[in-house]
Amino acid sequence: MISPPSESPAPDVSPADNARRGRLIAFLVAAAFFMENLDATVITTAVPAMAQSFGVLPVNLSIGISAYLLALAVFIPMSGWVADRFGPRSVFAGAVLLFTLASVACGLAQSLPVFVAARIVQGIGGALMVPVGRLVVLRSTPKSGLVKAIATITWPGLAAPVLGPPLGGWIASTWSWHWIFFLNVPLGAIAIVLALRWIDDAPGKLRPFDWTGFAASGFGLAALMYGLELMSHTPIDWLFAGALAAGGAASLGFALWHLRRTAHPLVDLSAFGVQTFRVSVFGGSLFRIAISSAPFLLPLMFQLAFGFSMVASGFMMLAMFGGNLGMKPATSFVMRRLGFRGTLLFNGLLVALGFAALMAFSADTPVAVMAAVLVLSGMCRSMQFTAINTLAFCDTTPAQTSGATTLFSMFQQASAGVGIAFGAIGLSIAERFTGHAGAPGVQDFRIAFGLVTAVALLALVDAVGLPRDAGSRVSGHPAPASAKA
Repeated sequence: MISPPSESPAPDVSPADNARRGRLIAFLVAAAFFMENLDATVITTAVPAMAQSFGVLPVNLSIGISAYLLALAVFIPMSGWVADRFGPRSVFAGAVLLFTLASVACGLAQSLPVFVAARIVQGIGGALMVPVGRLVVLRSTPKSGLVKAIATITWPGLAAPVLGPPLGGWIASTWSWHWIFFLNVPLGAIAIVLALRWIDDAPGKLRPFDWTGFAASGFGLAALMYGLELMSHTPIDWLFAGALAAGGAASLGFALWHLRRTAHPLVDLSAFGVQTFRVSVFGGSLFRIAISSAPFLLPLMFQLAFGFSMVASGFMMLAMFGGNLGMKPATSFVMRRLGFRGTLLFNGLLVALGFAALMAFSADTPVAVMAAVLVLSGMCRSMQFTAINTLAFCDTTPAQTSGATTLFSMFQQASAGVGIAFGAIGLSIAERFTGHAGAPGVQDFRIAFGLVTAVALLALVDAVGLPRDAGSRVSGHPAPASAKA
Protein backbone atom coordinates (compact mmCIF):
# COMPACT_ATOMS: atom_id res chain seq x y z
CA MET A 1 0.00 0.00 0.00
CA ILE A 2 1.01 3.67 0.24
CA SER A 3 4.24 4.20 2.13
CA PRO A 4 3.71 5.46 5.68
CA PRO A 5 3.89 9.12 6.66
CA SER A 6 7.12 9.98 8.39
CA GLU A 7 6.99 11.26 11.93
CA SER A 8 10.45 12.79 11.49
CA PRO A 9 11.95 14.56 8.49
CA ALA A 10 14.73 13.25 6.36
CA PRO A 11 18.21 13.91 7.79
CA ASP A 12 18.92 16.75 5.35
CA VAL A 13 15.64 18.54 6.07
CA SER A 14 15.11 20.52 9.28
CA PRO A 15 11.93 19.96 11.33
CA ALA A 16 10.92 23.57 10.68
CA ASP A 17 11.27 23.13 6.91
CA ASN A 18 9.37 19.85 7.04
CA ALA A 19 6.52 21.43 9.03
CA ARG A 20 6.42 24.42 6.67
CA ARG A 21 6.22 22.13 3.65
CA GLY A 22 3.37 20.20 5.27
CA ARG A 23 1.46 23.44 5.87
CA LEU A 24 1.99 24.55 2.28
CA ILE A 25 0.67 21.22 0.98
CA ALA A 26 -2.38 21.51 3.25
CA PHE A 27 -3.14 25.00 1.87
CA LEU A 28 -2.63 23.76 -1.69
CA VAL A 29 -5.05 20.85 -1.19
CA ALA A 30 -7.52 23.17 0.56
CA ALA A 31 -7.49 25.50 -2.45
CA ALA A 32 -8.12 22.56 -4.79
CA PHE A 33 -10.94 21.33 -2.53
CA PHE A 34 -12.50 24.79 -2.56
CA MET A 35 -12.40 24.90 -6.35
CA GLU A 36 -14.00 21.45 -6.55
CA ASN A 37 -16.67 22.12 -3.89
CA LEU A 38 -17.49 25.53 -5.33
CA ASP A 39 -18.27 24.12 -8.76
CA ALA A 40 -20.90 21.81 -7.24
CA THR A 41 -23.15 24.76 -6.33
CA VAL A 42 -21.84 27.86 -8.10
CA ILE A 43 -24.08 27.52 -11.17
CA THR A 44 -27.38 27.41 -9.24
CA THR A 45 -28.03 31.16 -9.44
CA ALA A 46 -26.69 31.38 -13.01
CA VAL A 47 -29.16 28.78 -14.32
CA PRO A 48 -31.55 31.27 -16.01
CA ALA A 49 -28.72 32.90 -17.99
CA MET A 50 -27.26 29.54 -18.97
CA ALA A 51 -30.67 28.20 -20.03
CA GLN A 52 -31.18 31.22 -22.27
CA SER A 53 -27.73 30.71 -23.81
CA PHE A 54 -28.45 27.03 -24.54
CA GLY A 55 -32.03 27.67 -25.67
CA VAL A 56 -33.58 25.33 -23.09
CA LEU A 57 -35.88 25.67 -20.09
CA PRO A 58 -34.14 26.56 -16.79
CA VAL A 59 -35.40 23.35 -15.18
CA ASN A 60 -33.42 21.34 -17.74
CA LEU A 61 -30.16 22.74 -16.34
CA SER A 62 -30.58 20.67 -13.18
CA ILE A 63 -28.98 17.80 -15.09
CA GLY A 64 -25.75 19.83 -15.19
CA ILE A 65 -25.63 19.79 -11.38
CA SER A 66 -26.74 16.15 -11.12
CA ALA A 67 -24.22 14.93 -13.71
CA TYR A 68 -21.35 16.52 -11.79
CA LEU A 69 -22.43 15.02 -8.44
CA LEU A 70 -23.07 11.59 -9.95
CA ALA A 71 -19.63 11.50 -11.60
CA LEU A 72 -18.12 12.32 -8.22
CA ALA A 73 -20.04 9.47 -6.60
CA VAL A 74 -19.17 6.88 -9.26
CA PHE A 75 -15.42 7.52 -9.45
CA ILE A 76 -14.49 8.24 -5.81
CA PRO A 77 -14.24 4.48 -4.97
CA MET A 78 -11.46 3.95 -7.50
CA SER A 79 -9.34 6.87 -6.29
CA GLY A 80 -7.34 4.78 -3.81
CA TRP A 81 -6.43 2.17 -6.43
CA VAL A 82 -5.41 4.87 -8.92
CA ALA A 83 -3.22 6.59 -6.29
CA ASP A 84 -1.56 3.27 -5.45
CA ARG A 85 -1.00 2.50 -9.13
CA PHE A 86 0.35 5.85 -10.36
CA GLY A 87 1.39 7.71 -7.20
CA PRO A 88 -0.41 10.52 -5.29
CA ARG A 89 1.51 13.40 -6.87
CA SER A 90 0.86 12.25 -10.44
CA VAL A 91 -2.80 11.51 -9.75
CA PHE A 92 -3.47 14.73 -7.83
CA ALA A 93 -1.78 16.92 -10.46
CA GLY A 94 -3.51 14.95 -13.25
CA ALA A 95 -6.88 15.31 -11.52
CA VAL A 96 -6.44 19.09 -11.24
CA LEU A 97 -5.44 19.23 -14.93
CA LEU A 98 -8.50 17.19 -15.94
CA PHE A 99 -10.76 19.35 -13.78
CA THR A 100 -9.29 22.54 -15.27
CA LEU A 101 -9.59 21.39 -18.89
CA ALA A 102 -13.17 20.27 -18.25
CA SER A 103 -13.88 23.72 -16.78
CA VAL A 104 -12.71 25.30 -20.04
CA ALA A 105 -14.98 22.92 -21.96
CA CYS A 106 -17.91 23.91 -19.73
CA GLY A 107 -17.29 27.60 -20.41
CA LEU A 108 -17.02 27.03 -24.17
CA ALA A 109 -20.08 24.75 -24.42
CA GLN A 110 -22.70 25.92 -26.92
CA SER A 111 -25.34 23.28 -26.14
CA LEU A 112 -26.72 21.46 -23.12
CA PRO A 113 -25.44 17.96 -24.14
CA VAL A 114 -21.88 19.28 -24.56
CA PHE A 115 -22.12 21.09 -21.24
CA VAL A 116 -23.36 17.95 -19.44
CA ALA A 117 -20.54 15.88 -20.96
CA ALA A 118 -17.99 18.44 -19.77
CA ARG A 119 -19.54 18.43 -16.29
CA ILE A 120 -19.17 14.64 -16.13
CA VAL A 121 -15.47 14.91 -16.97
CA GLN A 122 -15.15 17.68 -14.40
CA GLY A 123 -16.77 15.40 -11.82
CA ILE A 124 -14.27 12.62 -12.62
CA GLY A 125 -11.42 15.04 -11.97
CA GLY A 126 -13.00 16.11 -8.71
CA ALA A 127 -13.57 12.51 -7.65
CA LEU A 128 -9.83 11.83 -7.87
CA MET A 129 -8.81 15.22 -6.49
CA VAL A 130 -10.62 15.02 -3.14
CA PRO A 131 -9.59 11.66 -1.60
CA VAL A 132 -6.12 11.72 -3.16
CA GLY A 133 -5.61 15.28 -1.93
CA ARG A 134 -6.56 14.19 1.58
CA LEU A 135 -4.16 11.26 1.25
CA VAL A 136 -1.37 13.64 0.26
CA VAL A 137 -2.00 15.76 3.38
CA LEU A 138 -2.03 12.69 5.64
CA ARG A 139 1.25 11.47 4.17
CA SER A 140 3.00 14.82 4.55
CA THR A 141 1.73 15.58 8.08
CA PRO A 142 2.92 13.94 11.31
CA LYS A 143 0.20 12.90 13.77
CA SER A 144 1.08 15.84 16.03
CA GLY A 145 0.16 18.32 13.29
CA LEU A 146 -2.95 16.54 12.05
CA VAL A 147 -5.51 18.81 13.77
CA LYS A 148 -4.19 21.97 12.09
CA ALA A 149 -3.84 20.26 8.71
CA ILE A 150 -7.36 18.82 8.76
CA ALA A 151 -8.75 22.18 9.95
CA THR A 152 -7.13 23.80 6.92
CA ILE A 153 -8.66 21.40 4.38
CA THR A 154 -12.06 21.32 6.15
CA TRP A 155 -13.13 24.90 5.53
CA PRO A 156 -13.70 24.50 1.75
CA GLY A 157 -16.48 21.99 2.39
CA LEU A 158 -18.15 24.47 4.74
CA ALA A 159 -17.51 27.64 2.76
CA ALA A 160 -18.16 26.57 -0.82
CA PRO A 161 -21.90 25.69 -0.47
CA VAL A 162 -22.44 29.07 1.21
CA LEU A 163 -20.37 31.19 -1.18
CA GLY A 164 -21.20 29.30 -4.38
CA PRO A 165 -24.72 30.59 -5.18
CA PRO A 166 -24.11 34.32 -4.49
CA LEU A 167 -20.71 34.21 -6.19
CA GLY A 168 -22.16 32.50 -9.26
CA GLY A 169 -24.95 35.04 -9.47
CA TRP A 170 -22.53 37.95 -9.18
CA ILE A 171 -20.18 36.58 -11.86
CA ALA A 172 -23.06 35.81 -14.24
CA SER A 173 -24.60 39.27 -13.84
CA THR A 174 -21.32 41.23 -13.86
CA TRP A 175 -19.56 39.39 -16.70
CA SER A 176 -21.20 36.26 -18.07
CA TRP A 177 -21.84 32.73 -16.81
CA HIS A 178 -18.88 31.45 -18.86
CA TRP A 179 -16.45 33.13 -16.43
CA ILE A 180 -17.70 30.90 -13.63
CA PHE A 181 -15.65 28.15 -15.27
CA PHE A 182 -12.87 30.19 -16.87
CA LEU A 183 -11.76 31.44 -13.44
CA ASN A 184 -10.68 27.89 -12.64
CA VAL A 185 -7.94 28.07 -15.27
CA PRO A 186 -5.39 30.26 -13.44
CA LEU A 187 -6.21 28.55 -10.14
CA GLY A 188 -5.75 25.11 -11.70
CA ALA A 189 -2.50 26.07 -13.43
CA ILE A 190 -0.98 27.36 -10.18
CA ALA A 191 -2.16 24.27 -8.29
CA ILE A 192 -0.56 21.91 -10.85
CA VAL A 193 2.81 23.68 -10.71
CA LEU A 194 2.86 23.72 -6.91
CA ALA A 195 1.70 20.09 -6.68
CA LEU A 196 4.55 18.92 -8.90
CA ARG A 197 6.98 20.97 -6.84
CA TRP A 198 5.85 20.18 -3.29
CA ILE A 199 4.27 16.71 -3.30
CA ASP A 200 6.36 13.55 -3.16
CA ASP A 201 5.41 10.57 -5.30
CA ALA A 202 5.40 7.07 -3.87
CA PRO A 203 3.23 4.54 -5.74
CA GLY A 204 1.85 1.81 -3.53
CA LYS A 205 1.44 -1.91 -3.94
CA LEU A 206 0.16 -2.92 -7.37
CA ARG A 207 -2.95 -5.08 -7.37
CA PRO A 208 -5.57 -6.14 -9.93
CA PHE A 209 -8.44 -3.75 -10.53
CA ASP A 210 -11.65 -4.92 -8.84
CA TRP A 211 -14.24 -4.42 -11.59
CA THR A 212 -17.08 -5.99 -9.58
CA GLY A 213 -16.40 -3.73 -6.62
CA PHE A 214 -16.17 -0.69 -8.88
CA ALA A 215 -19.46 -1.46 -10.66
CA ALA A 216 -21.37 -2.24 -7.47
CA SER A 217 -20.06 0.71 -5.44
CA GLY A 218 -20.23 3.15 -8.36
CA PHE A 219 -23.79 2.24 -9.31
CA GLY A 220 -24.82 2.15 -5.65
CA LEU A 221 -23.47 5.59 -4.86
CA ALA A 222 -24.82 7.10 -8.10
CA ALA A 223 -28.32 5.63 -7.65
CA LEU A 224 -28.44 6.58 -3.98
CA MET A 225 -27.22 10.13 -4.64
CA TYR A 226 -29.57 10.66 -7.59
CA GLY A 227 -32.53 9.27 -5.69
CA LEU A 228 -31.81 11.60 -2.78
CA GLU A 229 -31.23 14.51 -5.15
CA LEU A 230 -34.68 13.89 -6.67
CA MET A 231 -36.14 14.08 -3.17
CA SER A 232 -34.94 17.68 -2.95
CA HIS A 233 -37.13 18.64 -5.93
CA THR A 234 -40.69 19.88 -5.79
CA PRO A 235 -42.95 18.09 -6.50
CA ILE A 236 -41.31 14.86 -5.39
CA ASP A 237 -41.93 11.59 -7.22
CA TRP A 238 -41.61 9.52 -4.06
CA LEU A 239 -42.03 6.16 -5.76
CA PHE A 240 -39.27 6.63 -8.35
CA ALA A 241 -36.90 8.50 -6.03
CA GLY A 242 -37.43 5.97 -3.24
CA ALA A 243 -36.94 2.99 -5.55
CA LEU A 244 -33.75 4.52 -6.94
CA ALA A 245 -32.34 5.25 -3.48
CA ALA A 246 -33.29 1.77 -2.24
CA GLY A 247 -31.66 0.17 -5.27
CA GLY A 248 -28.53 2.19 -4.64
CA ALA A 249 -28.46 1.13 -0.98
CA ALA A 250 -28.89 -2.53 -1.99
CA SER A 251 -26.04 -2.24 -4.48
CA LEU A 252 -23.81 -0.70 -1.82
CA GLY A 253 -24.73 -3.55 0.52
CA PHE A 254 -23.62 -6.04 -2.13
CA ALA A 255 -20.43 -4.04 -2.67
CA LEU A 256 -19.59 -4.29 1.04
CA TRP A 257 -20.26 -8.03 0.98
CA HIS A 258 -18.01 -8.41 -2.06
CA LEU A 259 -15.20 -6.21 -0.76
CA ARG A 260 -14.96 -8.25 2.44
CA ARG A 261 -14.49 -11.50 0.52
CA THR A 262 -12.44 -10.75 -2.57
CA ALA A 263 -8.67 -11.19 -2.54
CA HIS A 264 -7.96 -7.76 -4.07
CA PRO A 265 -10.75 -5.36 -3.03
CA LEU A 266 -11.10 -2.03 -4.76
CA VAL A 267 -11.33 -0.41 -1.31
CA ASP A 268 -9.70 -1.81 1.83
CA LEU A 269 -12.38 -2.03 4.56
CA SER A 270 -10.01 -2.80 7.44
CA ALA A 271 -10.31 0.79 8.74
CA PHE A 272 -13.82 -0.09 9.93
CA GLY A 273 -12.09 -2.16 12.60
CA VAL A 274 -10.75 1.06 14.17
CA GLN A 275 -13.24 2.58 16.63
CA THR A 276 -12.28 6.19 16.04
CA PHE A 277 -12.71 5.73 12.29
CA ARG A 278 -16.13 4.08 12.76
CA VAL A 279 -17.37 6.89 14.99
CA SER A 280 -16.15 9.50 12.51
CA VAL A 281 -17.87 7.74 9.61
CA PHE A 282 -21.17 6.61 11.14
CA GLY A 283 -21.91 9.08 13.94
CA GLY A 284 -20.11 11.77 11.97
CA SER A 285 -22.36 11.16 8.98
CA LEU A 286 -25.40 12.09 11.11
CA PHE A 287 -23.72 15.38 11.98
CA ARG A 288 -22.89 15.98 8.33
CA ILE A 289 -26.50 15.30 7.36
CA ALA A 290 -27.73 17.84 9.90
CA ILE A 291 -25.07 20.42 9.04
CA SER A 292 -25.46 19.99 5.26
CA SER A 293 -29.18 20.76 5.48
CA ALA A 294 -28.54 24.34 6.62
CA PRO A 295 -27.31 25.81 3.28
CA PHE A 296 -30.50 24.37 1.70
CA LEU A 297 -33.08 25.39 4.33
CA LEU A 298 -31.77 28.77 5.47
CA PRO A 299 -31.90 30.66 2.13
CA LEU A 300 -35.40 29.30 1.54
CA MET A 301 -36.55 30.43 4.97
CA PHE A 302 -35.06 33.90 4.54
CA GLN A 303 -36.64 34.40 1.09
CA LEU A 304 -39.94 32.48 1.27
CA ALA A 305 -40.90 32.94 4.92
CA PHE A 306 -39.24 36.25 5.82
CA GLY A 307 -39.45 38.00 2.43
CA PHE A 308 -35.71 38.72 2.14
CA SER A 309 -34.21 39.45 -1.26
CA MET A 310 -31.72 36.99 -2.75
CA VAL A 311 -28.88 39.43 -2.03
CA ALA A 312 -29.94 39.92 1.60
CA SER A 313 -30.29 36.17 2.02
CA GLY A 314 -26.80 35.67 0.62
CA PHE A 315 -25.32 38.18 3.05
CA MET A 316 -27.01 36.39 5.96
CA MET A 317 -25.33 33.17 4.86
CA LEU A 318 -21.98 34.97 4.82
CA ALA A 319 -22.36 35.41 8.58
CA MET A 320 -22.22 31.64 8.95
CA PHE A 321 -19.17 31.54 6.67
CA GLY A 322 -17.49 34.14 8.89
CA GLY A 323 -18.08 31.90 11.88
CA ASN A 324 -16.56 28.95 10.01
CA LEU A 325 -13.31 30.84 9.46
CA GLY A 326 -13.34 32.51 12.87
CA MET A 327 -13.18 29.22 14.74
CA LYS A 328 -10.22 27.80 12.84
CA PRO A 329 -7.44 29.46 14.93
CA ALA A 330 -8.97 28.12 18.19
CA THR A 331 -9.41 24.54 16.99
CA SER A 332 -6.13 23.13 18.32
CA PHE A 333 -6.57 24.85 21.70
CA VAL A 334 -10.05 23.41 22.23
CA MET A 335 -8.90 19.93 21.20
CA ARG A 336 -6.04 20.02 23.69
CA ARG A 337 -8.32 21.07 26.53
CA LEU A 338 -11.30 18.79 25.85
CA GLY A 339 -9.93 15.95 23.73
CA PHE A 340 -11.93 14.42 20.89
CA ARG A 341 -14.66 12.88 23.05
CA GLY A 342 -15.23 16.07 25.04
CA THR A 343 -15.15 18.24 21.92
CA LEU A 344 -17.59 16.07 19.99
CA LEU A 345 -20.05 15.87 22.90
CA PHE A 346 -19.89 19.46 24.16
CA ASN A 347 -19.58 21.15 20.78
CA GLY A 348 -22.05 18.69 19.25
CA LEU A 349 -24.61 19.80 21.82
CA LEU A 350 -23.92 23.41 20.81
CA VAL A 351 -24.49 22.45 17.16
CA ALA A 352 -27.89 20.99 18.07
CA LEU A 353 -28.75 24.06 20.17
CA GLY A 354 -27.80 26.24 17.19
CA PHE A 355 -30.37 24.45 15.06
CA ALA A 356 -32.92 24.79 17.86
CA ALA A 357 -32.20 28.55 17.95
CA LEU A 358 -33.08 28.78 14.24
CA MET A 359 -36.56 27.58 15.16
CA ALA A 360 -37.06 30.82 17.10
CA PHE A 361 -36.36 33.05 14.09
CA SER A 362 -39.18 35.10 12.62
CA ALA A 363 -39.50 38.00 10.21
CA ASP A 364 -39.49 40.33 13.27
CA THR A 365 -36.21 38.99 14.67
CA PRO A 366 -33.57 41.75 14.44
CA VAL A 367 -31.08 41.10 11.67
CA ALA A 368 -28.19 41.63 14.10
CA VAL A 369 -29.53 38.86 16.35
CA MET A 370 -29.94 36.46 13.42
CA ALA A 371 -26.42 37.27 12.20
CA ALA A 372 -24.97 36.66 15.67
CA VAL A 373 -26.68 33.27 15.93
CA LEU A 374 -25.41 32.32 12.46
CA VAL A 375 -21.84 33.36 13.33
CA LEU A 376 -21.90 31.24 16.50
CA SER A 377 -23.52 28.38 14.59
CA GLY A 378 -20.82 28.61 11.93
CA MET A 379 -18.12 28.45 14.59
CA CYS A 380 -19.62 25.28 16.08
CA ARG A 381 -20.08 23.72 12.63
CA SER A 382 -16.43 24.35 11.82
CA MET A 383 -15.22 22.85 15.10
CA GLN A 384 -17.41 19.75 14.72
CA PHE A 385 -16.33 19.14 11.13
CA THR A 386 -12.65 19.47 12.06
CA ALA A 387 -13.01 17.13 15.04
CA ILE A 388 -14.87 14.50 13.01
CA ASN A 389 -12.51 14.71 10.04
CA THR A 390 -9.40 14.50 12.20
CA LEU A 391 -10.69 11.69 14.41
CA ALA A 392 -11.07 9.47 11.34
CA PHE A 393 -7.31 9.23 10.83
CA CYS A 394 -6.03 9.34 14.42
CA ASP A 395 -5.53 5.59 14.82
CA THR A 396 -5.48 4.22 11.27
CA THR A 397 -2.22 2.56 10.27
CA PRO A 398 -0.16 3.66 7.26
CA ALA A 399 -1.31 0.53 5.41
CA GLN A 400 -4.94 1.57 5.96
CA THR A 401 -4.52 5.18 4.84
CA SER A 402 -5.44 4.69 1.18
CA GLY A 403 -8.61 2.71 1.92
CA ALA A 404 -9.57 4.97 4.82
CA THR A 405 -9.39 8.16 2.73
CA THR A 406 -11.49 6.56 -0.02
CA LEU A 407 -14.12 5.28 2.41
CA PHE A 408 -14.23 8.60 4.23
CA SER A 409 -14.74 10.52 0.96
CA MET A 410 -17.52 8.13 -0.09
CA PHE A 411 -19.44 8.63 3.16
CA GLN A 412 -18.78 12.36 3.12
CA GLN A 413 -20.18 12.71 -0.38
CA ALA A 414 -23.22 10.56 0.42
CA SER A 415 -24.04 12.34 3.69
CA ALA A 416 -23.86 15.75 1.99
CA GLY A 417 -26.49 14.56 -0.51
CA VAL A 418 -28.57 13.05 2.26
CA GLY A 419 -28.42 16.36 4.14
CA ILE A 420 -29.98 18.30 1.27
CA ALA A 421 -32.61 15.60 0.74
CA PHE A 422 -33.34 15.45 4.46
CA GLY A 423 -33.92 19.20 4.54
CA ALA A 424 -36.29 18.93 1.57
CA ILE A 425 -38.11 15.96 3.09
CA GLY A 426 -38.42 17.71 6.45
CA LEU A 427 -39.90 20.78 4.77
CA SER A 428 -42.27 18.60 2.73
CA ILE A 429 -43.46 16.81 5.87
CA ALA A 430 -44.00 20.15 7.58
CA GLU A 431 -46.03 21.48 4.64
CA ARG A 432 -48.29 18.43 4.71
CA PHE A 433 -48.74 18.81 8.45
CA THR A 434 -49.60 22.53 8.27
CA GLY A 435 -51.43 22.43 4.93
CA HIS A 436 -49.06 24.95 3.33
CA ALA A 437 -48.17 22.76 0.34
CA GLY A 438 -46.02 24.72 -2.11
CA ALA A 439 -45.97 27.84 0.07
CA PRO A 440 -43.94 27.13 3.24
CA GLY A 441 -44.24 29.59 6.07
CA VAL A 442 -42.37 30.22 9.31
CA GLN A 443 -44.01 27.29 11.08
CA ASP A 444 -42.97 24.88 8.32
CA PHE A 445 -39.33 25.84 8.66
CA ARG A 446 -39.53 25.54 12.43
CA ILE A 447 -40.72 21.95 12.08
CA ALA A 448 -37.99 21.19 9.54
CA PHE A 449 -35.27 22.61 11.79
CA GLY A 450 -36.78 20.67 14.69
CA LEU A 451 -36.20 17.44 12.75
CA VAL A 452 -32.65 18.53 11.93
CA THR A 453 -32.04 19.25 15.63
CA ALA A 454 -33.18 15.71 16.48
CA VAL A 455 -30.67 14.24 14.00
CA ALA A 456 -27.86 16.37 15.48
CA LEU A 457 -28.73 15.10 18.97
CA LEU A 458 -28.87 11.50 17.74
CA ALA A 459 -25.30 11.89 16.43
CA LEU A 460 -24.10 12.43 20.00
CA VAL A 461 -24.88 8.81 20.91
CA ASP A 462 -21.98 7.43 18.88
CA ALA A 463 -19.48 9.80 20.49
CA VAL A 464 -20.49 8.76 24.03
CA GLY A 465 -18.84 5.37 23.53
CA LEU A 466 -15.42 6.87 22.77
CA PRO A 467 -12.77 6.46 25.49
CA ARG A 468 -11.71 9.70 27.14
CA ASP A 469 -8.22 9.41 25.68
CA ALA A 470 -9.37 8.69 22.11
CA GLY A 471 -6.90 10.24 19.66
CA SER A 472 -4.88 11.82 22.48
CA ARG A 473 -1.58 11.67 20.58
CA VAL A 474 -3.19 13.81 17.87
CA SER A 475 -5.24 16.21 20.01
CA GLY A 476 -2.56 16.65 22.67
CA HIS A 477 -5.22 16.13 25.35
CA PRO A 478 -3.62 14.36 28.35
CA ALA A 479 -4.98 10.89 28.99
CA PRO A 480 -6.76 10.30 32.35
CA ALA A 481 -4.70 8.74 35.13
CA SER A 482 -6.66 5.50 34.83
CA ALA A 483 -5.79 5.24 31.13
CA LYS A 484 -2.11 5.89 31.84
CA ALA A 485 -2.05 3.21 34.50
